[in-house]
Amino acid sequence: MSRLFSPKMPSLPPAPEPPEAPEVSEEEKARIAKEQRQMELRRKGRKSTILTGPLGVEEEAKVEKKTLLGE
Repeated sequence: MSRLFSPKMPSLPPAPEPPEAPEVSEEEKARIAKEQRQMELRRKGRKSTILTGPLGVEEEAKVEKKTLLGE
């Protein structure tokens, strides 16, 4: 019964077309590529300082107590 009295929705207007991208020179493309490479290197820089894997340290720890003689 609610279908009989429900108002009809008006149709949506067409979506506007996206603006065209400006032309980029070869020099600008090279500069952008260089900046992206530098950002990737900076991002990867801290990974080289991590000495363990995702599972942590897998070798046995040295848990011997020192004696009075130093051994």
